[in-house]
Amino acid sequence: MEHPVINTWTGDQASIDSCDASVRALMGWEGIVIRDPEVDPVDLLDAYLKRTAAESCGQCIPCRLGTAQLVDLMDDIVGGRGSEKTLEQIRFLVLQISRTARCDIGRTMAKPVVDLMDNFQADFLAVINNERPVRRGSYASVVTAPCISACPSNVDIPAYLENVRMDRWSQAMATVRADCPMPGTIGRVCVRPCETHCRRSRLDEPLAIRAVKRFLADEEMAAKLDADTPPPPAKPGRVAVIGAGPAGLSCAYYLGKQGYRCTIFEAQEGPGGMAAYGIPSYRLPRQVIAHEVAMVEKQGAEIRYGIKVGEDIRLDELLGKGYGAVFLAVGAPESSKMRCEGEDAGYRCFMTGVNFLAEAARGRTPLSGKRLVVIGGGNVAMDCVRTARRIGFDDVNLLYRRTEAEMPADPQEIEEAKEEGVHFHHLVAPVSIVADGEEITGLKCQRMELGEPDASGRRRPVPVQGSEFVIDCDTIIPAVGQVCVVDCVLPEEDALTPWKTLVVDQTTFQSETSHIFGGGDCVTGPATLIKALAAGKHAARFIAEYLEAGQCTGKPIDILRKLITPDTVCDPQETFAYPGQTLRAHPEIMAPDVRIGSFDEVEKGFSAAQARVEAARCLRCYRLMLSAI
Repeated sequence: MEHPVINTWTGDQASIDSCDASVRALMGWEGIVIRDPEVDPVDLLDAYLKRTAAESCGQCIPCRLGTAQLVDLMDDIVGGRGSEKTLEQIRFLVLQISRTARCDIGRTMAKPVVDLMDNFQADFLAVINNERPVRRGSYASVVTAPCISACPSNVDIPAYLENVRMDRWSQAMATVRADCPMPGTIGRVCVRPCETHCRRSRLDEPLAIRAVKRFLADEEMAAKLDADTPPPPAKPGRVAVIGAGPAGLSCAYYLGKQGYRCTIFEAQEGPGGMAAYGIPSYRLPRQVIAHEVAMVEKQGAEIRYGIKVGEDIRLDELLGKGYGAVFLAVGAPESSKMRCEGEDAGYRCFMTGVNFLAEAARGRTPLSGKRLVVIGGGNVAMDCVRTARRIGFDDVNLLYRRTEAEMPADPQEIEEAKEEGVHFHHLVAPVSIVADGEEITGLKCQRMELGEPDASGRRRPVPVQGSEFVIDCDTIIPAVGQVCVVDCVLPEEDALTPWKTLVVDQTTFQSETSHIFGGGDCVTGPATLIKALAAGKHAARFIAEYLEAGQCTGKPIDILRKLITPDTVCDPQETFAYPGQTLRAHPEIMAPDVRIGSFDEVEKGFSAAQARVEAARCLRCYRLMLSAI
């Protein structure tokens, strides 16, 4: 790549250097990058200030009036009515706005504007003196924030929090639904990457973003607000969606919003995928899933249950039935092996975590015994041990081969499991199952110690020689991971990775077979629910583009999104000179001795007053990036 003409960017240079060649210039909170000398800096500034004014929330006078005045001043320059004094006024105004604005759209605009004016003063003077015209260009822009960029679905979190603060609940829910079709589900079980990257945490505590989203979803379910809109008239071209889990439901929802009707083929007897059959109802009540599936159906989706694509109908047959595109969203429904001697011996009280949770979700008691051992450290393992306490196991043990610090499970789930009496055994790995005939009597284990980091970045567990011991137990549940089954649906080996996941373009979600798209766990491997929803949303856009144009090209905003990570949006080492005034609100939690007696929901929702106060803690950390394309 050729060196930029000007680069004042103070952030991550690696992302700038790797940026797509179609990006001719960038202007954002960290400065400016001009790659192409044909980009007109006067026009670039004009576009940036107009976009800044358009994105102003209008909640504070500096942004509301100041950005409008900046647009007028640039109109004077572009229209041949400007002077050197006009440039001085622009400089003065952006510095004033940056010191007094309420949101970061205004607070971060000074550096790029001043950098551009300082480095291209001759260009501005040439236009002012009518020595040359302004060369108009094409631009793309994206507005983000640390929480938005951390969210795989890029939900506009500050916008819906602002609407909650102002009691505009329908508008808040409409903002959420624009990027997240299952807010009641996500409002309960999301792993909260937005909260992890919330800038407020450097001041006091991160916002309870998930809990506020749940409040909105609960209000919607109670029929107190209706933020959804009916689908537009149907367009030609129907889409087959394979799997009614989060990715499939999300794809069908957003395709419906674009006028494309979907048929969802689901192998199970009900919808929801792992959200329904893998997450216990004490975390995610079934009526929440039912409500959100109904919202997908309102967008014109039809769900056909009990149909296994690959067995009951072949993938290639769907094209003959009038489907113009296929979206694979079959998830990762099978359990990984724990590589323990005896795990395939067919012992009576041995069941994988995925199957155990699915049976419990159907209202059955899948296992019975006195002393249970669960192997694993993720959320599935947490769900297994907590479910076991609720179906009657008094002695529940969890084995994990690393320390608690390396456990991938949600820390809240770990703490609640401890409160419910689950015994944790860290730095322990299974070796072999001890049995008497078909009955399990124990699990031979080995102690571990942490060595060098592995590919995941976590320190690799290394066996401690001579440390074997036996845990007495009569029931064992391995929950060490999940595997995909795309090869049952799409048997072509060249379409799959070595891990049997589908190969797709990382931007368009299109496979090597042009009419087949894929997203969710069957592409990424086992991941989070919000990532699956995001994949369905993003894929829907490109499927619609394929049906309309026969190809997927993407848009400049896709390139800009790749440039942005939570840590490039704002400095992770940033500190505040003043203390926070309002600490985070925490939802009410059912007492441990009460909750282990049923599958009633453990965490209660916010009241309207709690949601309003919590939303008001948002710092509105918006950032604007503009690109010449």
